[in-house]
Amino acid sequence: MRDQQISATNGLIARASIRASDLPLAGASRATGLAIVTGIDGPSYRPLGATMVLAADGELRGSISSGCIDADIARHVAEVVQSGQARQLRYGMGSPFRDLELPCGGGLDIRVLLAPAEGELTRIVADLEARKTLHLWLGEALRDEPVPGASMQMVVDPDPRFAVFGKGPEAVAFARMTAAAGYETVLVSPDDETLAAAEGNRLCPVRLLPAGAFDVRMDAHTAAVLFFHDHDLEPEILSRLLPGPAFYVGAQGSHRTAERRLQRLRERGVDETALARLRGPIGVIPSTRDPRTLAASVLAEILAEACRR
Repeated sequence: MRDQQISATNGLIARASIRASDLPLAGASRATGLAIVTGIDGPSYRPLGATMVLAADGELRGSISSGCIDADIARHVAEVVQSGQARQLRYGMGSPFRDLELPCGGGLDIRVLLAPAEGELTRIVADLEARKTLHLWLGEALRDEPVPGASMQMVVDPDPRFAVFGKGPEAVAFARMTAAAGYETVLVSPDDETLAAAEGNRLCPVRLLPAGAFDVRMDAHTAAVLFFHDHDLEPEILSRLLPGPAFYVGAQGSHRTAERRLQRLRERGVDETALARLRGPIGVIPSTRDPRTLAASVLAEILAEACRR
């Protein structure tokens, strides 16, 4: 639950910060209708700007609640697509829909409207798929440029992405966990057995080249994590990662291992500003020895960091 008291009254424009998964426009079928959370009173399961999408093939993507009102909202979206007339809905406190209650006890304002026109929708989807940060404005339509009279501005950041470097059960357990949670995950390893674990697990396997070189696209919403017991490859990998844009760079190992790692990086000329970015030991549970517990521990730490950004 997110406790929020947000509105766009008194002529002020509401501002929403969401992730790409909160705006599920990318997909196999073109979007036709949208339902967007435009106001929240009290607690809410979903954030301001969260969007439900009706696709041309009838598929619904995304959610507005924990399920208590989504079916009714979907009906309104379908009717708006048929009529072409947008509508404003209110659920919970102050709602005319007395038979539809929000278990959290709050109130939600929902704007239901047609999806953007084809050219604009194509640009938005392309930017989402390219992992760009979007700035959208909601008025009579959802636009990718400022419009007079807009009631809300939406900043849409890419979802967290994971680049997992390593060999053995810890790297495999972490990569499988992030992929199973729906995050884009790249597993980078010099080991055939480790790379084979990526098959059928929605992972992208990448061969770690000799001397620790790799070809993986990084951005400011990517977390890079190293799971090696043999630490010889780490200095080259980290020398490439630390000056880069990744919002999190961490490596498995004890406090003693972490100190030795820092010393080796200093000997390679890595500056202190870059070294200050390196996390280690990693995870919120100290001295974890089970690969699955370690994976959950590290994932919790990284997602907490992503939420602070």
